[in-house]
Amino acid sequence: MSRRPLIVVPARFSASASALRYGADVAARALVEAVHAAGGEPLVVHPAAPGAAVDVDEVRERLWFADGVLLPGGGDLAAHWSGQQPHPSQYDVDEEQDAFDLAVARHALAAGLPMLAVCRGNQVVNVALGGDLVQDLGERIHRHVVQEIAVDPGTALARLVGTAPTISCYHHQGIGRLGAGLRAVAHAPDGVIEAVELEGSTGWYLGVQWHPEDTAAHDPVQAGLFGELVAQASARASSRASC
Repeated sequence: MSRRPLIVVPARFSASASALRYGADVAARALVEAVHAAGGEPLVVHPAAPGAAVDVDEVRERLWFADGVLLPGGGDLAAHWSGQQPHPSQYDVDEEQDAFDLAVARHALAAGLPMLAVCRGNQVVNVALGGDLVQDLGERIHRHVVQEIAVDPGTALARLVGTAPTISCYHHQGIGRLGAGLRAVAHAPDGVIEAVELEGSTGWYLGVQWHPEDTAAHDPVQAGLFGELVAQASARASSRASC
């Protein structure tokens, strides 16, 4: 195709940002740079969900132009979305943000939009599909950690990163009960689920618990995850254009 595929990135609400006097809608620079470097056009969208309502129809209308979706990291999901009780360690909970991300996830899955979900985004999709979260990993420390993980051979993820990639992670929650159709395809040395794939999906989906954007600028393995998202989005856009 002659244009860059359009990759939607839901913004994060921020209480402040450099050079701005008020609250802001923000996206991690490393994340959008990784999408752009892979050949995509990252489009950061305002996460509006009045009344914290999960309005998939509204999101469908707003994201009519999307070729793909990148669900980014961020603060914790409110525990009630997965029918759980909040843990004292939860932070940066914003239910409007939650509702928008959940609606984006459900729309993308239903529409077959290629989607890469990172850290919180991975957890959002799991909850959207009926799963739940480990509300706090306790002594299993996954903050500011770089470690090698085990990826199941023969999976789509293994074809992208191999079976023993080194990853950068920062999270205190993790995937608990898997949502419908999800399959764990990678684990940390302590058993924490590090990646999932979705069986029977009409579109490409990969959820990773780590932050590939941390090292994508100099690690072609991690950059390849963004490259695959962009390639899948480009193929979908070309298919739509030919119809």
